[in-house]
Amino acid sequence: MRILITGFAGFIGSHLTEAMVKLGHDVYGIDDFSSGNIWNVRNLLEYKNFRYKKGDIREVELVHDMMRDMDVCFHLAAQVHVDRSHIEPELTYDVNVRGTQNILEAAKWYDVRVIYASSSEVYGTAIGGPIDESHPLNAPHPYGASKIAADRMCYAYAKTYSMNIRIMRFFNIFGPRQKDEGYGGVISMFIKRAMAGIPPVIYGTGEQSRDYTFVDDAIRAYMAAFDTTVDKDNFVINIGTGKEVTIKEIALDYLPANGLDWRKPVYVEPRIGEVERLICNNALAKKVLGWEPETSFSEGIGKLVKYYKQGH
Repeated sequence: MRILITGFAGFIGSHLTEAMVKLGHDVYGIDDFSSGNIWNVRNLLEYKNFRYKKGDIREVELVHDMMRDMDVCFHLAAQVHVDRSHIEPELTYDVNVRGTQNILEAAKWYDVRVIYASSSEVYGTAIGGPIDESHPLNAPHPYGASKIAADRMCYAYAKTYSMNIRIMRFFNIFGPRQKDEGYGGVISMFIKRAMAGIPPVIYGTGEQSRDYTFVDDAIRAYMAAFDTTVDKDNFVINIGTGKEVTIKEIALDYLPANGLDWRKPVYVEPRIGEVERLICNNALAKKVLGWEPETSFSEGIGKLVKYYKQGH
């Protein structure tokens, strides 16, 4: 198949691109390299079934040029950082909403199937137990609001134009290639600091919890979505482990258990609008996609620590 992957050079996009190229599909990528890095896919540059263009999903002509003759589009390109969305809400909305609409319009024009990377951040803090797909969309920050808008736009295009669109709401993916500085992932940042002998910085109490999904499992979920059809009852599917871990537990338990010990954590003021609790109900993913996580949090941490110790 001919596959377009937006955000192909990013943390998750690079893993997905690698998997699809090695399966023999003709893969085309778009990335503006604002957060992605061509180094992430350096091993693919000699493959004849992989091509890419540097560009922005807000560029209508480019998106149409790239979408033409595609069978499937995995749409991952986005401004993905909650903290950055506080500082640059207009950019966040522009990329995540207008960019997604460009993707949808082009996909509609060329009859391309879309698999959209939504986020658990659309839900806000869990109300009660694990979050299923019917949980209210209560994101407390501009990033989450932009993802709600894009998520619902995907749904609207699917319903209005009978397009084949799958919305995947991923819960906190972590693993190799995730950014470990600036607007990076907390686990990667903790590991990098630990290896440098620097204590972790914990915002608030550290009791905030997340459902962490190892990147290999996330790619398996994408593969399952690629291999299954969408019907009216499962446009939206949560992808997560169903287990939660607090920030404090990562710093004080999991990393020391992997040979990374350090001085006492530094506690600072809470982040603005931070979600306190995310935990996934993945029953629909199991039923519709036949997917469930294979990598425990401990195993994932061990793999990521090994990745860093190998000099990455």
